Amino acid sequence: MTQHETRRPYGNIILTGFMGTGKSSVGRLLAARLGFTFVDTDAAIESRCGQTVHEIFRDRGEPAFRAMEAALAQELGAGDRQVIATGGRMMLDSANAAALSRHGLIFCLWATPEEILERLSGASTAVRPLLEGPDPEARIRLLYEERQAGYKQFSPVTTSGKTITAVVEELLAMLNIPPV
Repeated sequence: MTQHETRRPYGNIILTGFMGTGKSSVGRLLAARLGFTFVDTDAAIESRCGQTVHEIFRDRGEPAFRAMEAALAQELGAGDRQVIATGGRMMLDSANAAALSRHGLIFCLWATPEEILERLSGASTAVRPLLEGPDPEARIRLLYEERQAGYKQFSPVTTSGKTITAVVEELLAMLNIPPV
């Protein structure tokens, strides 16, 4: 057991926030730095279902996908030593947030809508089903505005204009873990 393990007041680190804010990229590096397992909730659901998120939305509907997220939140919330990157809306459900916060600290990654659009440019709607339609930028702004109040309940970490490494260093500092 390392000195970080003996004094950490959390089992898991949960990263939430809007799509394109860097949850998966930051989460992978943060997990590696902490020696934790990395879990991307969308990828876990896709693996279990044998379908992409887009296909689940199309074939089973959004309510079925949200039920899968809820079941996964309960399962992951009982785990330990995980960095969990959630889907963009997952933590806006209070039951999911409660399940994951039982043994975890939640951080919300933020980026400007302009930077989100830039990061997501070239992503197909098969990857980002909520961006389907003629004006993805308007859709990002609308969804971003709708979700802001929910995201504000979690500790904010801005990713705009920062490298993945810089964001991870900021998170480690927030966790009182000295740089390596």
